[in-house]
Parts: sequence; structure tokens; C-alpha cells
Amino acid sequence: MGNRKIPRIAYPLAGLAAVCGCSGDNSAVQAPNILYVFPDQFRASALAFWNEPEYAGYVGWQADPVHTPNLDRFASESVVLNSAVSTCPLSSPHRGIFLTGMYPERNGVTLNCMNLRPESTLNPEAICISDVLKESGYFCGYIGKLHAETPMKNDPANPGHYVNGDHPVWDAYTPPERRHGYDWWYSYGTHDVHKDPHYWDTDGVRHDPHEYSVRHETDKAIEFLRNENGERDAGKPFFLTVAYNPPHSPYRSMEDCMEEDYALYADMDYDELYVRPNADTTLSKAPSIRYYFANVTGVDREFGRLLAELKRLGLDKNTIVVFTSDHGETMCSHGTLDPKNSIWAESYSVPFIIRYPGKIRHRVDNTMLSTPDIMPTLLGLAGLEDRIPASVEGHDLSPVFLEDGRACQKPESTLYIRNLDGEKDSNGIVHGIFPQARGVQTDRYTMEISVNRDFSLRSVLLYDNEADPYQMNNIPYKDHPELFSALCEALASKLQEADDIWHRDRIMQRLGLAVKP
Repeated sequence: MGNRKIPRIAYPLAGLAAVCGCSGDNSAVQAPNILYVFPDQFRASALAFWNEPEYAGYVGWQADPVHTPNLDRFASESVVLNSAVSTCPLSSPHRGIFLTGMYPERNGVTLNCMNLRPESTLNPEAICISDVLKESGYFCGYIGKLHAETPMKNDPANPGHYVNGDHPVWDAYTPPERRHGYDWWYSYGTHDVHKDPHYWDTDGVRHDPHEYSVRHETDKAIEFLRNENGERDAGKPFFLTVAYNPPHSPYRSMEDCMEEDYALYADMDYDELYVRPNADTTLSKAPSIRYYFANVTGVDREFGRLLAELKRLGLDKNTIVVFTSDHGETMCSHGTLDPKNSIWAESYSVPFIIRYPGKIRHRVDNTMLSTPDIMPTLLGLAGLEDRIPASVEGHDLSPVFLEDGRACQKPESTLYIRNLDGEKDSNGIVHGIFPQARGVQTDRYTMEISVNRDFSLRSVLLYDNEADPYQMNNIPYKDHPELFSALCEALASKLQEADDIWHRDRIMQRLGLAVKP
């Protein structure tokens, strides 16, 4: 693990009302509200607008045959990134990086959180975006899936026990002292039952609404926006995080989606559904695509309802709205059953659409945004670039979005990280990580290097995304030494920047790859 210290910083409260423009009414607040919506496992291609002439030239692939009218309309009012990626495309690691702006080894979330991986949990000393915004005068709310902490025996209704008696235990309750500045809470750890979700509220009371989770969470978000029952402090700008679980699995039956959404895809055959030529429809997972697309449409409908309420309340003009995801979904591409945790575009690439009326003009932008960049960029967009913690390892890319003349160097590549379980003790408890693969993506190429447990070379993936947008032809790296060397140098640079274990342990040099020491 890394040995960097995470600084704890105190933000001066003097003059806070002037910074936020706070009065008794949210309409007078000058600092922007922030609405951050990120469904789980929503891949970049699952947006219909990519097939429209305005957008199609920015990608070399065809959009999925999905119905996303609300997201299509939202995109027409926003900056749409065509090169946003999930640095570590797994639920928990992505969330740890998003919340802290730090890579997994520093924020503590190195693997998907569950009880057999107690070391993988969000560091309570880490400074999260919600900590910064709360100290800067914001009222912060969280709705939906968190999945950033190891389950603990802290069930508020049954002290000394897990909230879920199953083994292994995935679900978790987050007590107030571990909520990192979030004032209003309606969340859970992990519970993949889309039509029978549950949540713990601010006071630790459990709620079982027995309805489609995306609809219910949108209802709660609308309650937060309306503030009819004092859900938030109307004298402060708000930061609301909405973490939908769908279109994450399960996607096997009508228990996993809404019938009205499934009906849109029910009569489509595989030739119509699987437009990506790299998909293997003989896999057992193939029927899942109709349920997956149904949940994509379900998310779209509820996101549209959320935007409509924001506009009805007159909050849309002063609210930064982001739609993104923690990672994608391979859905039978490349012959894998694993939906995530790979550098293939279906997993690694994510939507990133951001609207800020009057501040950001609509366009498609090729900025290569990575997960560690999200936190500092949102703070920069809110005018809080001076409050970005020293612990943050990402970059503030807000000048790119705002086009305000501030200096900002756009990234030339992005880093990819895949960790697996480290050693297991006699009880099956995981200790440490095995850093199986690291990769890099440039404006044209994608490369991944993976190793065996003895750190011998396992495989090299190398794709020309311009000539081969579906990544169907792995370029023999030994036949292209100059290209491979250049990409190795780019990867080594990103590893050094991240102070990654591959850099510290000189893994590329041990593999005999031509990189500078």
C-alpha cells in the first residue's frame, strides 16, 4: 500500500455567506447546486444519441438500440465527453476514487467491498468531495447504493450484527460518523434486488418500499429538491448524489426491470439487439440484453422526471447536473461473462455528460477524463478550485468545460487498474491485493499488460481504436516494437504519476519492458 499521508485540512468559515451568497432562500444563492447522478454499470454506448449525425463522427462505433429520449435531450444541452473512462472499472474502487480524487491504494478501496475483504474500505480519514462541499457551505445528500465500505457488525436495529446474515456479506450500513459530510442520508451498501430495495435514512431507520428502486430513489430525490418536509437547508446550495443500482445485474427476468420498458425490446431478435460485432450471442448471458436495455430505459425515464422537477422548481438554471456511471457492461462482447473489470471499451468507457446553463456551451469534447479527475473538476466548476485538498491525485479540468481562459493541460492518456484478491488466510479473509493488470489509453490506442501471480508476463492487449473500434484484432506487440515502446513509456508515466504499486515495485522493468528506470 502507499505511504502517502492524507492531510486533514480545516476550511475557514469566515465570509462563508459571501462565498455562497447564502440568504434564507435557495433562489438567492450564487454558488451552483450540484446534482450528480450515476447509475451502476451503464456503458457509454447505451445512449441512443450516438447514432445521430451530430455525435456519430466522434466515435467509431454504433450506439446500442436503446430508447433514451431524456438523456438524448439532456445531451443536447450539455458537454458530452466521448473519452471518459473508469480508472478501475469496479463498483467499489470507482466510488472510492470519485469521492476522494485519490487512487485506490490511498483512499483504501482497492477491491469490491465485502466482509471477506475487510482491508478494502473507504479510509475514514480521507477527505471526500462531500467533506469539502459541506465545509464550503453546501448541504449534502446521498441517495442509493454506496458500496464503499466493508460490512461491519453495526446494524442499528440489531447492534453487534451484520445487516445481512448471508455469507458472504455484501450489504452494509454507514453510520453518521462515516458519511463524510453528507447531511441527509438514504442509502445502503449493496443489495441487488431491483424491485425490493431497502435503505437506511439519516437516523438509521430502515425503509423497505417494495417498488422499483430507480423510481423510488427518484421520488426521494424529488422530495429533497422540493424540501417540503425540511429535507435540506434551503439557505445553502445543495450537493445531491443519486446512485441508482440498475442497469446493474441481475437481469434475468421481469423481477429485474419494469414491464413497460421490457416491452420495447421483447420482440427484437439478437441481430437487432447485438449491434456490436464483437458480441458472442452463444454465451449463456445473451438473453440478459433485453433486461439490461430495459433498465437503461428505466433509468432514462426517471432521470427525465428528475430533470423536469428541477426545472419546475426553477432550480435548473443554477444547478450543475452530471450523468455518468461507475463502469460499463461488456454484455457478451469479447466472449467474456464478466461485465466489468476489463480495459475493453464496453467496460472501461463510461458516459460523462454535464450541464451548467450559462456557463458551459453544448458540444462534444474529446477530453480524456479519468475517475480521479471528477472530484477536483466539480470543485473547480463550483468556483472552489482553491479548496481542492492536497490529497487529491486527479486534475481539475474545469477550465476545459468552462472555456474561461484559465490554463489547463488536457490529459494525453488515461490509466487503467485491475486488482484481484491478495493472499487469503485460513478463514478465507483477503489480505492485500494482487495487481494483475495495468493499462493505458491514448487518443488512438488501448494497451493492457497483465501478469501471473509470480509476476511473469501473462498477456498483452493492444488495439488501434481508430482502425478497430470494436477491439476485435489484438495487435501483436512484438511485431510493432516502436508503437509498443511508446505505449509502455506512456503507461510508465501514468504509473509514476499515480505512485502505483507497478511503479514502486518496478514491475515493468522486471518484465524486461523497454521503459526508463
